[in-house]
Amino acid sequence: MGSCSNVVSMSLMACLVMNSLVSVAYGGDFYQDFDLTWGDRRGKIFNGGKLLSLSLDRVSGSGFQSKKEYLFGRIDMQLKLVSGNSAGTVTAYYLSSQGPTHDEIDFEFLGNLSGDPYILHTNVYTQGKGNREQQFYLWFDPSRNFHTYSIIWKPQHIIFLVDNTPIRVFKNAEAIGVPFPKSQPMRIYSSLWNADDWATRGGLVKTDWTKAPFTAYYRNFNANKACVWSGTGSSCGKTNSVSDGAWETTELDAPGRRRLRWVQKYFMIYNYCTDLKRFPQGVPPECKRRA
Repeated sequence: MGSCSNVVSMSLMACLVMNSLVSVAYGGDFYQDFDLTWGDRRGKIFNGGKLLSLSLDRVSGSGFQSKKEYLFGRIDMQLKLVSGNSAGTVTAYYLSSQGPTHDEIDFEFLGNLSGDPYILHTNVYTQGKGNREQQFYLWFDPSRNFHTYSIIWKPQHIIFLVDNTPIRVFKNAEAIGVPFPKSQPMRIYSSLWNADDWATRGGLVKTDWTKAPFTAYYRNFNANKACVWSGTGSSCGKTNSVSDGAWETTELDAPGRRRLRWVQKYFMIYNYCTDLKRFPQGVPPECKRRA
């Protein structure tokens, strides 16, 4: 899980910041890997397929999706979010299947007024049901530089990572009756859109259209450790695993668990598992298991 394993807690913040500044050279070609699906030219691929941008104005947002579907593996993408006054905007980056009982693994970045932090909103849908939100502030400004946002999706768990730091783990709890996404292949999607009815301070702060167009940038997509779905099966075979890579381990290692606890202690601002007002009859069953 990186080079922060030997630092003391007081130095962890500095170590994570240093890790976040390291540019990971994944490569990838947006022309080959993705289709611009909506937005009437507000989405653009340039720099020989190495860079993609999505824009939002008063008329429309924009979006793209992967050409391939995946069933398990690791997905990495570097994003540089809308800068300045991004209030009212949402940049969504997620995996999803199709249909009324779809599965989905979400990163959503909720914009804010200049100087106020973005909120990173995460969610997991299984068989069409979500309501598993966890929200975080980030320990950096995600609009100043590119940062890596990753999803590790295995039959045992889903891990959300930011610059290779785990921020959330959603474990397979089928043993206690909680559905888990493991049979529906998913595409990668991203979109930039206006959600000023709810995105910033519950909709109190509206989008300032004098600052449009709003633009987010993407680079260094990597799905080399993901299992491509062909329609008849996975490229990884019956084991649904990809060889080579520490992400294959069933659980986080000790430094990874410590970093996860650190992020959740200091940067988590909402956890559905502790929202007793929302669940007066008791929190969902997966919340009663140890994370």
